[in-house]
Amino acid sequence: MNGRLLEKYIGRNGNGESQSALDESEIDDLGCFGWLRGIKDRSLSVELRQANGNIVAIPYHGIERFDFNPSEGITLAVAGGKILLKGRNLNTEVRPTIRLFEGLARHRIPWIREADGRESQAAAGNATVVDSIQW
Repeated sequence: MNGRLLEKYIGRNGNGESQSALDESEIDDLGCFGWLRGIKDRSLSVELRQANGNIVAIPYHGIERFDFNPSEGITLAVAGGKILLKGRNLNTEVRPTIRLFEGLARHRIPWIREADGRESQAAAGNATVVDSIQW
């Protein structure tokens, strides 16, 4: 049996490492968010990382609604509340066909992180920048 196929199903490579350690190599780091490279890849959850070190992971199946309002940001309606992502260029193409909001709607975003103040100020005018994540 092909070793890669076996790794996929048992979640370990030949060195005993978990599959999640291998998954990072399949994610493009686009600054404030990650993007799954594989055309058919979907993330099971989205990890939200605040600049202060707080992190929460939300399963995609628990997100009831995705809303984008250019003046408000991105709102994720989840059981028991809402998550608000504020920033700039939240639905602007980072690369051809890659946008934060669309990636969320298609379950292609495994993580989103807040930019710190210096990083936000230094970012190019057309860059996607997440200034705050509130839950």
